[in-house]
Amino acid sequence: MSNPIGSMVGPGSQPADEDGGVLDYMSMPSGMMIFAAPDLPEPEDTEDLAASKAALEDLLQRLEGYDPSAAAGRADFSKLDAANLELVNQVLGEGEVSVIDGAALQAQEAVLAGVWRVREADADGRLVADYAEVSPFPEAVLKRAFDGAQAQIAMPDRFGPNIFNAPPLLPEINDYVARSDEATLPHVINLSLLPHTEEDLGLLNDLLGRGEITILSRGYGNCRITATATKNAWWVQFYNSQDTLILNTIEICRIPEVACAAPEDIADSADRLNEILEVYR
Repeated sequence: MSNPIGSMVGPGSQPADEDGGVLDYMSMPSGMMIFAAPDLPEPEDTEDLAASKAALEDLLQRLEGYDPSAAAGRADFSKLDAANLELVNQVLGEGEVSVIDGAALQAQEAVLAGVWRVREADADGRLVADYAEVSPFPEAVLKRAFDGAQAQIAMPDRFGPNIFNAPPLLPEINDYVARSDEATLPHVINLSLLPHTEEDLGLLNDLLGRGEITILSRGYGNCRITATATKNAWWVQFYNSQDTLILNTIEICRIPEVACAAPEDIADSADRLNEILEVYR
């Protein structure tokens, strides 16, 4: 039986315009990631992997004892051999958020939200730290994100052709950047809702500069978050499943919320990790 309601709304439900125009909609993000239990080895295949089980039990204790007002807890994996490290990798898997900072620092959220696998390397590329951190977002990334960043945007004396709506944003950005360390809420400039030219965007990009940190989130559609070279200023861009930019913003804050795990996510991750480890106890 046909659905009379479904035929009354959506594309194709309305008569075509006389000029041949057709009602069309931009595709919104799709393919939302959800938790999926990792594919793990059988207990009898892990009898010799006591070190990795102990490291994961340590991680579980840090999840269960998570306190947002305390320093982030870390479970160290740097001394695990290849076999033990493989079990850790299988349990943690790869979640929604990835962080790239050249060869010096990489962080990947596990399938357990709020658990971040962090690897740090020295100037010669040697691994110097390998751990899982329990936090909304890895502290090592936050410490590096704006290292050496400018405190304010330099105000140009004059502007080039086709630059119309970017100049009024510059004092606004400087004002909120100056207060960003004490701010409890982010300040968001939604460029998608403001009329602008390509030259406007180019000016903002040049004046804000580009930092070293890039965050990729695949939680719902795709989100690309780039640290600028201006303190606590992030360029946040959302794309739909066709890789079309649907939201373009500048966020002034310590870290955009879309990249962070919520406290309830961390509590849920504690329950899930406990269920996983129960098989190996």
